Amino acid sequence: MPSVLIVGAGFGGIAAAIELRRAGFTDVTVLERGETLGGVWRDNTYPGAGCDIPSPYYSFSFEPNRSWPLRFSLGPEIMAYLSRTAAKYGVRPRYGVTVTGAEFRSGRWHVSTSAGPFTADVLVPAVGQLSEPYVPNLPGSFVGPAFHSARWDHSVSLAGRRVAVIGTGASAAQFIPHVVREAAAVTVFQRSAPYVLPKPDVEYRPWQHRLFPLERAFFWGLLEVTTLGIQGNRAVTKAVALLASRHLRRQVPDPVLRAKLTPDYPIGCKRVLFADDYYPALTRPHVHVSTVEVDALTPSGVITTDGELHEVDVLVYATGFRTTDFLSTLSIHGPGGDLSERWADGASAYLGMAVPDFPNMFMMYGPNTNLGSGSIVYMLERQARYLRQAVELLADGASTLDVRPDVAHRYDLELQRRLAGTAWASCRSWYRTDSGRITNNWPGLVSEYDRRTRTLSPADYRVTA
Repeated sequence: MPSVLIVGAGFGGIAAAIELRRAGFTDVTVLERGETLGGVWRDNTYPGAGCDIPSPYYSFSFEPNRSWPLRFSLGPEIMAYLSRTAAKYGVRPRYGVTVTGAEFRSGRWHVSTSAGPFTADVLVPAVGQLSEPYVPNLPGSFVGPAFHSARWDHSVSLAGRRVAVIGTGASAAQFIPHVVREAAAVTVFQRSAPYVLPKPDVEYRPWQHRLFPLERAFFWGLLEVTTLGIQGNRAVTKAVALLASRHLRRQVPDPVLRAKLTPDYPIGCKRVLFADDYYPALTRPHVHVSTVEVDALTPSGVITTDGELHEVDVLVYATGFRTTDFLSTLSIHGPGGDLSERWADGASAYLGMAVPDFPNMFMMYGPNTNLGSGSIVYMLERQARYLRQAVELLADGASTLDVRPDVAHRYDLELQRRLAGTAWASCRSWYRTDSGRITNNWPGLVSEYDRRTRTLSPADYRVTA
């Protein structure tokens, strides 16, 4: 029976391990550098941290949760769900083990870790796209408390203090309303204004729990439609943009502030946010939104490019993650050499999972599998299903599976051609490398990805016995 080593115990790693165990494969090891599972939901404990995909859809199809308290559940509820699910299916990761590298030799993967070497027939990196926080390298230094939103320092009290927030992405939209309730003054440094839609959140009642299958199907269909807007459907784009514009006008009466908060790029190019309390938080008298770029730090605050010094007591970075640096914490070597060198111009993988000359390696949440609209859990289930078929081929007598270079090349050309026609190609975002290559997102509907990953074709691979 093939042995499988999974790196990471977030939703991707747990999905892979459960799929393999359900298929009867027991030699599955999950290594996790943290002290518990959860991935981004373990790391992001900032005030208000939650999911912007409805809970009945942001869960495994084979393990529906009948007790979600909210439509858009918060981090602790999501962590509890993932922990219960892993325990139910017998997935017990080894915690506190940091994987540093892997090399394929003599037909197996030899993996280096902080707990010593491991070997396995199949390597499954499942470290995610949102696991390495990005902090800009600004000149100067700030002497007060400073931390990234994904490493929130709960020992720091914000009560009565002057707080600077650098960034206005999804995390900022969730924690800023909480920060402004405590702080004496808040300055938000905005590089680009996000599109914000009303958040149709509800506190579920028991009778609504029985309707979760219908709600899951409804939001699956709705988000497939909104994906059409990202792909270029003008009717969908116009409708969503109108909804965002009305939301902004209703919640921000001041025309000067409203102008600052009006995006200057096509809707869908960057992540669209859902919030009912973000705009009201920015309208409070002790909150200032600055659209001038941050230039440097001083011991007492932040200097913007116009030379103004903003004196603050606490600095919070809401600057996102190193999203295009796939597997950057791992040194992976295969017959094709160093994977980081292979990906010097941007990561790519067949179906987001397999790379030529790196046999028996299948990624979870790899290149071009992120979504602008939809549930990543849905995508991870499809990847786990495909991985399971690969392991079954190995169990049936194959020694290695190595995706054919011509197959991977054609696939990548197709994806990049299609991505060039999407909203994501129209502005700078975390989906793109500095050269402009879109490495993160899937260009189609999730139903298409489901179809294309439903059956692993051995003809797509160089199979050795």
